[in-house]
Amino acid sequence: MTEPTPLPRTLAAAATLVLTTPDPQEKCALTGRIAAAWQAGDICDVGKAVPPDRPARPATPLLLPPREMPKRSTGPGKGRAGLLHALAHIELNAVDLAWDIIARFTGQDLPRAFYDDWVQVAVEEAEHFELLEATLRRYDSFYGAMPAHDGLWQAAEKTAHDLAARLAVVPMTLEARGLDTTPATVARLRAQGEEVVVAALEVIYADEIKHVAAGVRWMRHVAECRGTDPAGLYAAMLTAHFPGGLKAPFNEAARDQAGFPAAWYTPLVKPVEERT
Repeated sequence: MTEPTPLPRTLAAAATLVLTTPDPQEKCALTGRIAAAWQAGDICDVGKAVPPDRPARPATPLLLPPREMPKRSTGPGKGRAGLLHALAHIELNAVDLAWDIIARFTGQDLPRAFYDDWVQVAVEEAEHFELLEATLRRYDSFYGAMPAHDGLWQAAEKTAHDLAARLAVVPMTLEARGLDTTPATVARLRAQGEEVVVAALEVIYADEIKHVAAGVRWMRHVAECRGTDPAGLYAAMLTAHFPGGLKAPFNEAARDQAGFPAAWYTPLVKPVEERT
């Protein structure tokens, strides 16, 4: 039996190792090993590293511009598999996004709690990918069998220069949007008798509330360090890096659970004709 690859001695280097690992299953396994080592104190220093501009990816899926992607569906057959494939791709990107925020912003004198939070987010995103990939195989498909889009990593590239921008766009906007849309998807799937898929999405939904909460918590911290108002910082970052603005309606109950005040985001909704 092959011995596992020794882990790097710092968290930043370990995060970069995940980012440069192309195989999704190996990426998820490394995530679990690194998290366990960090929690046990076997990796105790954050350290510094230079993460790649883009994470390593397997040969498939084919990445397309978002506008060229087939429309997702909760219908039977290929539509159902397509939905699961798209969600699995999002969760795999989320694994890399969690490790990227760890490796990329190590020069900002952040407390250990910041790294604890994002290591845990990485673990949960890896669990989500594995759960969705296993569910996808129930439909005689697998991750990589269909095209996927690169929108999430494009958002990461646009916010690589500023922790506040990354927090505003990724957990506080893109992940928070998942809180808005998941309940309706779950309701449709439940009406179709898809309880296995529903169970998977409910696990993910509960964890995503925690991930949005982490985004809000560290936005407050960054704002305090910069001597500014967190709501104003979120608005400034969103306006600069997410010019299309926000789309209502919002799942205010889930956002409230995440500690995300409605006063921060409701003023940022743009009419349809103003979105870019």
